[in-house]
Amino acid sequence: MRPDEELLKVNQVFNIVKEAVEKKIPFSLVRIGDGENLILAQDSVMPINELLQRGWAKAANEGKKGVTLPNLKLRDMMIDSIKKADVVGIPFWHNDPILADQLVKRPLTEAIFNYFDIRPTQMCHTFVNRVLTQKSEFWNLLKDRRILLIGEWADQVQPILAAKPYEINITHTCSFPNYDHMNETLVKVLLIKDQFDVALISCGVNAVVLSHQIAELTGKVAIDFGKSLMFIVQKKAGLQYDSHQAHKNLLP
Repeated sequence: MRPDEELLKVNQVFNIVKEAVEKKIPFSLVRIGDGENLILAQDSVMPINELLQRGWAKAANEGKKGVTLPNLKLRDMMIDSIKKADVVGIPFWHNDPILADQLVKRPLTEAIFNYFDIRPTQMCHTFVNRVLTQKSEFWNLLKDRRILLIGEWADQVQPILAAKPYEINITHTCSFPNYDHMNETLVKVLLIKDQFDVALISCGVNAVVLSHQIAELTGKVAIDFGKSLMFIVQKKAGLQYDSHQAHKNLLP
């Protein structure tokens, strides 16, 4: 059990990302919240019948989370990705900003990690992505790079990120409707692997797998960007806005 104060701070994560980008080192950041926990808990630390009664699982099976349950294949792919990722975001034990029942946050993460013997060497808070969007250093790092956006909001956020104050070179966007498009998306990314340097991936729980796979298969930097692309469009995140439930003072 690692205490909250021992998790990497956002600035420490940024420096790790910066080194990977500048040295062109394969790198993946993946993040675990309540939804990811429930995927991982399937028939491991939580009976599937109990899991399917949770609000997130019900929303997933109504087509709102990019995956339907049960899905043990996704669970197993996520386990592999988390074990191999360079940095893993997890919830806090105390005063966690994720809007979900405490039982499906850090306590469930710990139970899952123990069950599957997951021992990340570098961990931070799962909202690291939301704080990075508020930091000019992060966007300045991306200014001279070729950026790939993956997710439902990729096309809508592209003109925002191409304009001031971001001025990011978005070389490609790729939609991602749901889990069934995982292999198709990876094939597309491999075809353009020489045309981007950093991938920002916003496709729910599927981003855990995509981030690691893209880093491993292309040798590029891949960041599980959570809801950040959507929040930038909705003016809930970015250089001019505090990210929803996660601001710099909360996650330094």
